[in-house]
Amino acid sequence: MAHHKSTIKRIRQTATRTERNRYYRTRFKNIVKAVTTAAEANDKTAAQEAFKVANKQIHKMVSKGFLKKTTAARKVSRLNILVNKIAA
Repeated sequence: MAHHKSTIKRIRQTATRTERNRYYRTRFKNIVKAVTTAAEANDKTAAQEAFKVANKQIHKMVSKGFLKKTTAARKVSRLNILVNKIAA
């Protein structure tokens, strides 16, 4: 067990951040999965709606510090390509 005040605080901070990141990680996976599932089912309208939600949420994760801006842009770009490949 830690004895220094600063170390005790660091342990608390790590626990909080771990919990927050776990939420964002799960949310991220579910958002991406919703888009890919709709795209694989060739459901263009559902894929477009899921993509709108994904785009907004992924960029919100950037502002929260969970993702880097370039990583988010790459993920969104790939999802957009996937959605646009669906034949109407």
